[in-house]
Amino acid sequence: MEHLNKLLNSFIYALRGIYYAFRYERNMRIHLVCMAYMYYFLFVYDYFSVSRTELAIILLANALVLSSELINTAIERAVDTATDSIKESAKISKDCAAGAVLISAIFAVGVGIAIFWQPKAFSALFRHYSEKPYMLIVFAASVIIFTLFIFSYDILDGKKKNER
Repeated sequence: MEHLNKLLNSFIYALRGIYYAFRYERNMRIHLVCMAYMYYFLFVYDYFSVSRTELAIILLANALVLSSELINTAIERAVDTATDSIKESAKISKDCAAGAVLISAIFAVGVGIAIFWQPKAFSALFRHYSEKPYMLIVFAASVIIFTLFIFSYDILDGKKKNER
């Protein structure tokens, strides 16, 4: 039973880490919003043709971006905890971690372009929104809501990163 409790606790700790990054890292929320739109257009509309292999590649690219963001957050917090002063080695550590996120995000965008570059699908989406202009208003409203979602935690918190 003790092993089961340890296993359960490890999942709880992992979920707390994910929640922390979601709550305090604006870039994590940006990645999640981009993924939400991508999956929405992929699964709600039947315009894009994606094989199971391509879907697996998309899922892997998304997991890479989110994992990189979590590792970046962990490194930033560890460096912040280890030193109060500004040190070149601390700056390099943080910059390298941020660079890893950038590389994984660029990779994910490249995967998205390679898989989703389907002019017929874009034409069908354009026709869909042209024929139903109210859907364009709904889409614009969702962009506003998601933008508020991305930046609201920063505004509501009023805390600097170093205070967390």
